[in-house]
Amino acid sequence: MNSLIEKRNTFSSYDEKDVCFLLKDLSPHKLEGSIEQREQNIQSGQHYSETLPMEYQPPEHYLHVFRDTLEEYKQKVALCTGIVAEQIFYNKGKNTVLVSLARAGTPIGILIKRYILQKYQEELPHYSISIIRDRGIDENAIQHILREHPEKSIQFIDGWTGKGAISIELTKACESFREKYGVVLDDTLAVLADPGQCTNLYGTREDFLIPSACLNSTVSGLVSRTVLNPELIGPEDFHGAKYYEDLIDADVSNEYLDIVSNEFTSIKEEALEAAMNILNNHEEANFKGMDEVVKMASEFDIDSTHFVKPGVGETTRVLLRRVPWKILIKDMTSPYIRHILLLAEERNVEIVHYPEMSYTCCGLIKKVEKSQ
Repeated sequence: MNSLIEKRNTFSSYDEKDVCFLLKDLSPHKLEGSIEQREQNIQSGQHYSETLPMEYQPPEHYLHVFRDTLEEYKQKVALCTGIVAEQIFYNKGKNTVLVSLARAGTPIGILIKRYILQKYQEELPHYSISIIRDRGIDENAIQHILREHPEKSIQFIDGWTGKGAISIELTKACESFREKYGVVLDDTLAVLADPGQCTNLYGTREDFLIPSACLNSTVSGLVSRTVLNPELIGPEDFHGAKYYEDLIDADVSNEYLDIVSNEFTSIKEEALEAAMNILNNHEEANFKGMDEVVKMASEFDIDSTHFVKPGVGETTRVLLRRVPWKILIKDMTSPYIRHILLLAEERNVEIVHYPEMSYTCCGLIKKVEKSQ
C-alpha cells in the first residue's frame, strides 16, 4: 500500500522538508532489463511505464562535463527558477501547493519552493507525483493532496517541454478529473525551459541545457522514473517508483540544489522583472514544436512521433534510456551539446547536422527488430 507517506524521508535522498513523494515503494522488485530488450518490448506494445531502464552510471569524464555545465549555467538555472517562481507566486500567492511531476520535475519543484521561501518567507507544501503518457495522472495522489490542503490551489511543475506530450497529457487528465469528481484543476504546467512553446508559464523558451537533465536518479534524489504496472500497483495505490540506495555514493542531488539555490540572491531583481514582462505580454502556447517533429518524422521515415524526441533534455533521455538511431544537432558549436556528443560517441550513434529546427538538438529512436 501507500507506505511512503509514513516513511517518505527514507525513500529519497532529499530532505523531507524539500519534498514529499506520493509514490508506492517498489524498491524490492526487479523491473530493469537491458535497454535493447526493453526497447523491443515497448515497440511490440508493452507500455513504457511497466518496466524501468537500467540506471546509466556515467564514467568520470562525463561527470566532469556535468560539473562544468553546472558551474557554467548555475546562474541561468537560478534565474529561470526565479522567473517561474515569481509568476507562480504572483498568480496564486501563499495559497499554492507545488506539485512536481516525478522525476524531472522534482528538483525544479524543490528549487521553486526554496526560491519562494527565501524571497517571500512563505513555505509552500511540495509534493512529487506521477503522470504517465497515455495513462494519465495519479488520481489517488491528487485526492490525497486535496484532502490535505482543501483550500489551496495546485500548481503542476516539470523540468522542460519537448514536443508537449506531458502538457497534453496533463490537460486530458485534469479534464478527466473534473468529469469524475467535479473538481477543477489548473492544468497550466510550469517549466524552466519551454522550447516547444507548450505552456505560458516558463522561465525561458530557449532550448538550453538544464544540468539535471544530464543524469538520472543520481540528480533526482535516487528515485527511479515512475511505474504503473498492474501486477504491482492496485487501484488504491499511488503509482510506484524505486529508491536506488545502492547509488548513494554517486548522488549529487542535494549538491545540485544547493549550488543553484546559492545564486538566488544575485538574480532576484532580474527574475521579477522578467516574470512581469512575461505576465504583461501574455503569449498562449501554440505547440509550434510539434509541427517540426511531424516534419522530422516524415523526413526520416519514422512511423510515429513517439520516436522523435526534441530538445536537449529529451535527447539526453534518448541516449541514457532508449536505443538511439540518430542525433540531430542544430549548431555543432553549441555549448549545450557537449554531454550529448560524449554520450553519442560512447554509444556509437550517428550525429547529423540539422540547422532547420528551433530546438538545439533532437534524438531519433531506432526501430528495433523483434527477437526470434
